[in-house]
Amino acid sequence: MRISATVHHEPGRHEVTVRTDDRTTTLDLPAREDGPGSAVNGGELLAAALATCFLNDLHREAVRRGVDIGAVQVVVESEFGERGEPASDLTYRVHVQSAADAGLVADLVRETDLLAEVHGTLRAGRDVELSSVQISAP
Repeated sequence: MRISATVHHEPGRHEVTVRTDDRTTTLDLPAREDGPGSAVNGGELLAAALATCFLNDLHREAVRRGVDIGAVQVVVESEFGERGEPASDLTYRVHVQSAADAGLVADLVRETDLLAEVHGTLRAGRDVELSSVQISAP
């Protein structure tokens, strides 16, 4: 599975698309009102990526285990310091509505925490490489 994200920004236009293999989705992320760039920052998108990954994986694992779950809320929080510093105090909490045994659901949440791929990527401290730079005249 190949995943990518593209942000294209120019005056009056801000587009964000994500892609998994052959499926492309456009995200509704507005431009900043007070200058160039996105109204949503990378830290917020990182938190959203973690929350979304966990949510999707929890549903996947619930189906795999035959556990019926209803509403799920995932809240991710982190602290960003000075310019250039990585996030710290990265935590998340989960609220699951389910008629299933609470211990079974808690086990499902803990197992999903270990399986969630975005979480695992951050925990493994993977490298991020700048692979290309192109400069063109307007």
